[in-house]
Amino acid sequence: MATLDEITKEKERVGEALARVDAQREKLVSQLSELEAAERVLARYGKNMQPAKMAPARTPATAKKAAAPVRGRGRRATTTAKPAGGMRSSSNLSDQVLALATGKTQQEITAACKNARPNHVGAAIARHKRAGRVEERDGKLYATQPTGTEQRVAI
Repeated sequence: MATLDEITKEKERVGEALARVDAQREKLVSQLSELEAAERVLARYGKNMQPAKMAPARTPATAKKAAAPVRGRGRRATTTAKPAGGMRSSSNLSDQVLALATGKTQQEITAACKNARPNHVGAAIARHKRAGRVEERDGKLYATQPTGTEQRVAI
């Protein structure tokens, strides 16, 4: 019987240790998610700050399951309906901006993009600049890579 009692006590001790480790893991997972949220906020609102390119921390599958019930605030993202073929019938704003970047100013490109908000055009230009597809020289924007129509002609 003494052996059975020792096994039971050891089982309880291991179970308690496991519960402590699990609680600590949950605490660390929540801290990690808070830090990631803070990093996203800093990346969005921080000026001239580029976060160091780091591999994301790997969390075990059980940590992802535990974090799943947390719901974000605000509106849910909506998806837009796409045509059955998967191709859009007209080019999107990003493609229009890239095609218009032929020595025009940002104001000229904004005026040429009908039915588009100026801040959306500015965001598309900024994305192209960050990606290196558009560069600014003397206040005018130039595409550094050929646009889709020019690529087809070159082939």
